[in-house]
Amino acid sequence: MNTLSSHVLDTTNGRPAKGIALTLTYPDGSTAEGITNDDGRFNGWAENSAKGFEAGTYTLRFHCQEYLLSNHSKSFYPHIDIAFELEENGGHYHVPLLISPFGFSSYRGS
Repeated sequence: MNTLSSHVLDTTNGRPAKGIALTLTYPDGSTAEGITNDDGRFNGWAENSAKGFEAGTYTLRFHCQEYLLSNHSKSFYPHIDIAFELEENGGHYHVPLLISPFGFSSYRGS
């Protein structure tokens, strides 16, 4: 069974990014919404599917402009899309995002 979580860290402040809206697009084009908590995390995707996530290509959109403008007065990115592929029975997938007003990076976390 595949599960999914995410975490957003503000590398300028060295703190979690609270209140960033997320949109997950499934391989079939349907979507689900979430928002990062006080620790910059969201793991409610598992609640949306009791069977876990099927294999396929997903896109996770981080709607970061509002957060960056309110915390840094600048935002080069209105949103950041990360496309990733889940394998059959791949286990837990964690998609972290490190952001600043003018840069970002991601990787497969644990």
